Amino acid sequence: MILASDTVLPCPSAMTEENIMALTADRNTPSRDGELVAVPMAASTTIYGGGMVGKNAAGYTVPGADVAGLTIVGVADGYAHNSGDAGDEDVLVRRKRAFCFANDATNPCTVAHLFTSVYVVDEGTVSSDGGTNSIVAGKMLALDDAGVIVEI
Repeated sequence: MILASDTVLPCPSAMTEENIMALTADRNTPSRDGELVAVPMAASTTIYGGGMVGKNAAGYTVPGADVAGLTIVGVADGYAHNSGDAGDEDVLVRRKRAFCFANDATNPCTVAHLFTSVYVVDEGTVSSDGGTNSIVAGKMLALDDAGVIVEI
């Protein structure tokens, strides 16, 4: 398993009745920044760095696409390949940032779409239209010559 940070704090080892009760005193709660996360990949999957990453209905990551049941979780921090079973490999996913994607030529994003949801065409392209499955890529923050800036 890939660790996303060398400053990751472990979660309590076992949830017991003692540590799930309402707090009656301060607690030192372990935390992570959540910006770079290792997520298990679907079986026989290749994900390219810089592409949107989705979570399928089973909870495993796949390249972003207009596929039913997919939830976009972030952008791949680098190339990852799982030639084995689901969960055998992880992909590092970057989240909580704004990323630049290509603008769909058929249903392009315009200034009118600022601060609204934009939709996945493929792992590197977004659209103003939901396509077949209306998979939300994120919120459009800007539009420039390089493409559509999307907060994921």
